[in-house]
Amino acid sequence: MRRILPIIMTTALLSAAVAAPATNPLLQPWKGPYGGVPPFDVATPALLAPALEAGMAEHLAELEAIANNPAAPTFANTIAAMERSGRALDRASTVYYIYSSSLSDDAVQEVERNIEPKMAAFRDRITQNEKLFARIAKVYETRESSGLTAEEQRLTWLVYTNFVRAGAKLDAASKKRLGEINQSLAGLFTRFSQNLLGDESQQYLVLEKADDLAGLPDSLRAGFAADAKRRGKEGKWVVANTRSSVEPFLTYSTRRDLREKVWQTFVNRGDNGDARDNNAIISEILQLRAERARLLGFPTHAHWRLENSMARTPERAMELMEAVWKPAVARVKEEVADMQALADSEGAKIRIEPWDYRFYAEKVRKAKYDLDTNELKPYLQLEKLREGMFSVAEDLFAMRFIELAAGEVPVYHPDVRVWRVERTDGRLIGLFYFDPFARVGKQSGAWMNAYRTQERFDGEVTTIVSNNSNFVKGEPGKPALISWDDAVTLFHEFGHALHGLSSNVNYPSVAGTSVARDYVEFPSQLLEHWLPVKEILDRYAVHHETGKPIPAELVAKVERAKTFNQGFATVEYLSAALIDMKLHLTSTPDRRIDPDAFERETLVSLGMPAEIVMRHRTPQFGHVFSGDGYSAGYYSYLWADTLVADAWEAFAAGKGPWDKELAKKLFDNVLSIGNTVDPADSYRSFRGRDPQIDALMRKRGFSSATGASMK
Repeated sequence: MRRILPIIMTTALLSAAVAAPATNPLLQPWKGPYGGVPPFDVATPALLAPALEAGMAEHLAELEAIANNPAAPTFANTIAAMERSGRALDRASTVYYIYSSSLSDDAVQEVERNIEPKMAAFRDRITQNEKLFARIAKVYETRESSGLTAEEQRLTWLVYTNFVRAGAKLDAASKKRLGEINQSLAGLFTRFSQNLLGDESQQYLVLEKADDLAGLPDSLRAGFAADAKRRGKEGKWVVANTRSSVEPFLTYSTRRDLREKVWQTFVNRGDNGDARDNNAIISEILQLRAERARLLGFPTHAHWRLENSMARTPERAMELMEAVWKPAVARVKEEVADMQALADSEGAKIRIEPWDYRFYAEKVRKAKYDLDTNELKPYLQLEKLREGMFSVAEDLFAMRFIELAAGEVPVYHPDVRVWRVERTDGRLIGLFYFDPFARVGKQSGAWMNAYRTQERFDGEVTTIVSNNSNFVKGEPGKPALISWDDAVTLFHEFGHALHGLSSNVNYPSVAGTSVARDYVEFPSQLLEHWLPVKEILDRYAVHHETGKPIPAELVAKVERAKTFNQGFATVEYLSAALIDMKLHLTSTPDRRIDPDAFERETLVSLGMPAEIVMRHRTPQFGHVFSGDGYSAGYYSYLWADTLVADAWEAFAAGKGPWDKELAKKLFDNVLSIGNTVDPADSYRSFRGRDPQIDALMRKRGFSSATGASMK
């Protein structure tokens, strides 16, 4: 959804800020080809705060004009007029969020600390504008009888509902307190994120000698050496404190002492009792969220967050998670028994610990399936797999990607490349920016952004989307080789990008990925399934030295092992989702929760296997505590995967992965319609029925015979 960013300003500041757009390039309409492109060539950290403050002031002035319009409220002069407003702020905030996520340094972090509370105040200034809300309510009340299209009705419902959920109906005292809470939360989210980034950027393991590299494949050694050189430690090797470096090290290193060091550093991000410790921040966030939920009339933050989700209630989300938890834990016990037996047979004389899990799982995989995932890596060239995901888009959805020449449009970092995206008949769809590699100052993980959202109510506007990852960059002049898990991530994020690129609606607030949180992961997780498809591997998984395709017998091993280690993968993820939900179901305004103690005690009560740690421990859970986005919503990946498993079975039962007819149904009923339709109705239109939970259990290799559907 388009960000409505937000500031309570004095009249003098408002006047000064409104005058600023003439001199700040971040606020100007984008120039250049393809409907204009972000002005990365002139952007600097010094421009961010003035642009945001001026953009907020301009947006407030635009909304005041709508609120004070003497004409009777209509969709055109109220809802559509609101869609037209805030364009300068949209442009400035796009650049700001790129700096925050991908180019963060001391100057940017200072901007964040100062501007985030002001943005929170600005958002409240909008939703608490009584005249504006009164006009919205009038349009809402007559939406079904005033000749609006289905999309206009949906947008009106969405705007009205979001205002109500943000406190538009509260009394003056409650609105004042709500504003104070939101500003406090904005500051806490910023502190949490900056603490986490600090631990990820400044804590890493330096490998001093060749013995420290024991067991590591050559490609990983090369990546660690290149990272060390970039950090001024030439001749050494650096294991960065990010998932794309840590997980392969834990998988292949035969140095158990170093595995433990790397693991401890990674799982204790934000939890070291120092200036960057996040526990006190989390406690305050939980209390403030609980107080806000009470003010808004909800029993808990979780109930507030899920009201407009597919799940609707925390209870439904918990029901799904609990149905999967027990069989997943049972599978983990089997996996640990296999690993312990193998370790014992080798005379290791150890008990499997969390820093051993990936290492011994890999050994068991090799013993059971004759599959060493290190055999895959020489065939997993980032560049070739990127071509493969583009080919999926072309074959199924008639999209073609043409790379732009360096310098044709400005980029914010030399690693970033840009493609023009068009229909196979030549019609422009938009632009795709790709920023794949880890670096200092870039937040960890992987994500998709929409720099500009598709719309057409005032003329055709094409979208601009990006994919951003943290893969380990190889040596100069050599191809970047990635792990199988990284390849899955690559396809996952591209699924989000396809969702944005497929958008075919009128209004920007319901375009692209602006859908319910537990539905937005459906297209992205579904696209992962095309990675192991034979045609993709045969053509794009080619050896980086010989150019030969991946051997058929190796692909067959991957297929046979597809449910291997699903206990670990499910418990690692689901424990984090359960902690997220339980934290927000039990938090109250007057209860100060100790996050470490809550995490520890809750995991014991759940029967968490001692050999596994949560995928995101609470003090580093950026999905949940760097903003409200996934708070009480990390379950969304499991909810979406239930849809994915059911949808993929439709392809399997039909003509297979390249079923053009089914792909068209997916495009027409899911990818292209944004939030113009309720997601449950959207899925039913694609599948012909509600999703079946048993499909998820089959996908993960768990036993189940519920026959239940997700109505």
